[in-house]
Amino acid sequence: MTSCRIHITGASGSGTTTLGRAVASALAVPHHDTDDYIWVPTEPPYAELRPAAERLRLMMAMFLPRGRWVLSGSLQGWGDPLIAHFDLVVFITIAKELRLQRLRVREVTRYGAEAVAPGGARHRETEEFVAWAAAYDEADIGTSRTLAKHETWLSDLPCPVLRLDGAKPLEELTAQVLSSTSRAPRVDG
Repeated sequence: MTSCRIHITGASGSGTTTLGRAVASALAVPHHDTDDYIWVPTEPPYAELRPAAERLRLMMAMFLPRGRWVLSGSLQGWGDPLIAHFDLVVFITIAKELRLQRLRVREVTRYGAEAVAPGGARHRETEEFVAWAAAYDEADIGTSRTLAKHETWLSDLPCPVLRLDGAKPLEELTAQVLSSTSRAPRVDG
């Protein structure tokens, strides 16, 4: 395919950014992550949301007009204008327990074990974030991102959707995406 515009999405902790980077590297195309557009750069990070119109403006300036790129992360609820740009959407699912374990490891890596431990400077924020991420698998309970909302969003996409198990090795997941970049029909794998 001459254009190759891939969006990789799933629950927080499912591996969208990791797979996005791997696929972009294998294709030698730029990788972008929705978090880089959703959040205003702050210290500590992830403290101030950028308005949706500004996110879309930045994305249009940075990469959307180009023919080849990989975008990881979620854009449900604000990014529907981007759908027309996708050649393939990859949806990663993974067991809740493994996702939450990955998120806790990521928080420790990002902020330090002492900061996220009980009594630490980031403990409350970490626990709130993990609780928010855990709610993804529940019925549509009004949180910003749930499996039910994701499934509805996926069902309306005009491009192929590749479903992957995020517990599989990164190399296997990357190979599945690469082999699907030229397919036209929806793919489940």
